[in-house]
Amino acid sequence: MLEGFSGASRIPELRRRLVFTALMLAVYRIGVAVPTPGIDGQALASFFDAASGTLFGWVNLFSGGALERFSVFALGIMPYISVAIILDLLKVASPYLDELYKEGEAGRRKNTQYTRYGTVGLSIIQGFMIAVSLEKIQAPGGGSVVFDPGWSFRIMTVLTVTAGAMFVMWIGEQITERGIGNGISLVIMAGIVARLPSALTTTAQFVREGELSVFLLIFIVALAAAVTGGIVYMETAQRRIPIQYARITRGRRVYGGQSSHLPLKVNTSGVIPPIFASSILVFPATLAAFVPSLKDYAQFLTPGGVIYDLIYVVLIVFFCYFYTAVTFNPVDVADNLKKHGGFIPGIRPGRFTAEYIDRVLSRITLGGAIYVSAVCVLPTILIERFNVPFYFGGTALLIVVGVALDTVAQIETHLLTRNYEGFMRRGRVKSRRGA
Repeated sequence: MLEGFSGASRIPELRRRLVFTALMLAVYRIGVAVPTPGIDGQALASFFDAASGTLFGWVNLFSGGALERFSVFALGIMPYISVAIILDLLKVASPYLDELYKEGEAGRRKNTQYTRYGTVGLSIIQGFMIAVSLEKIQAPGGGSVVFDPGWSFRIMTVLTVTAGAMFVMWIGEQITERGIGNGISLVIMAGIVARLPSALTTTAQFVREGELSVFLLIFIVALAAAVTGGIVYMETAQRRIPIQYARITRGRRVYGGQSSHLPLKVNTSGVIPPIFASSILVFPATLAAFVPSLKDYAQFLTPGGVIYDLIYVVLIVFFCYFYTAVTFNPVDVADNLKKHGGFIPGIRPGRFTAEYIDRVLSRITLGGAIYVSAVCVLPTILIERFNVPFYFGGTALLIVVGVALDTVAQIETHLLTRNYEGFMRRGRVKSRRGA
C-alpha cells in the first residue's frame, strides 16, 4: 500500500486531486472553529455535556463538534443529506422524480438543483428552530446560552448557519468534481475522525487514573480491529447472480454469448437505516429537554436500556428493507436484462426473473440488517458494560470505513489506468458499489 501511495505521488493529476481534497477538508475544519456571534461558548459546552443522548448530541457527532461550538458550520452537511434522502424516498410516490432519475446526466443535474434548493429551505427552517431553542436553553450551571435573545439574534443566526450549510455543500461538490472520492461523504468522515484525538486522550487519562484497566484496553483494541475488519468484509460482500447473454448471428458474425454476473450487495442500504432509526429515537429525549412532563416517558428510550436497544434493532431492520426496496427495483433490472438479451440460467426472463432477484435480495438483506444492527448496538454495550469513554462503533464507524473503502477504490482506479500496480499486488480493492 505504501508503494501505491508513492505511485500516486508520481501522477500529476492524482497528486493535484489529493492536495485539493486535503485543502478543502482543512477549510472545512477551520470553519468548524469559527463561532456564531451572540453565543456563550462555555454555557453551550456545559449543555452539550448533559445532552449527549438527545438530537443535539446526535447532530453534533456528525458535524464534528460544530454544533456544540455553534460555529458557522453548525448545521454541517446534514441538511443536504436529509433533502437527498427525502428525494430518494419520494421516487416511490412521484412518477416525475422516478423518470428524472432515469434521464441520465440531464436528470442528474436537475435533481442536484432540486437538492440545492431544498437544502436552502431546510437550513432556514433548522436554523430558526435552533435559534429559538438556544434562547430557551439554560446551561446546567444556570447560565444563559444566548447573550441577547430576540429577533435580531434569530435572523443573524439563520443567515449565518444557512450560508455555512451552503458553503459546506459547495466544498463537498468541489471535492467530488475536482478532488478524489465522494465529497459529501468525506466531509462527514472528516467531522467524525476529528473527534478521535480527544477520544484517545480521554482513554489514556482513564488508564492513568485506573478507571480503565490495561487488560480491558487491550481487549477493546483487539475488538476494534476485529469489528473494523468485519465491516470491511461485509461492506464488500456480494451475492453474485450468474447472467448469460444469448448469441445473436448477423451474417457471418456472432454477437453475445458471454457470461457475466449481477452483483447484489449484502448491505444495499448502506448507513441510511441507522441514521433514520437514530433520528427517530432521539426525538423523545430532545422533547423532554424542553417539556419536563415528558421525562418520565423519555427515560424508557434512553441509550443503554433494553427497550431502546430492542426498538433500535427493529427500526434498523425495517429501514434496511424499506430503503433497499426504494433504491433497487428488481423489475427494472429484469427488463434491462431482457432488452439486452440477458437471462439467469434456469429462470425465465421477465416477471420470473424479477421475482427471483427480489427473493435473493430479501434473503441477503436480512443478513445485512442483522450485521448493521449488531455494529450499531455495540457502542451501547461497550459504554454501559465496560465504561468505554468514547463512542466506538455504530453509524460513525460504518461511515468512516465505508468512505475509506470508496476513496481507496477510486485512487486504485486512477493508479491502474496509468499502468501502476496500485495498492495491492494480488488484486484490486473492491468498491462498495459492486463495480
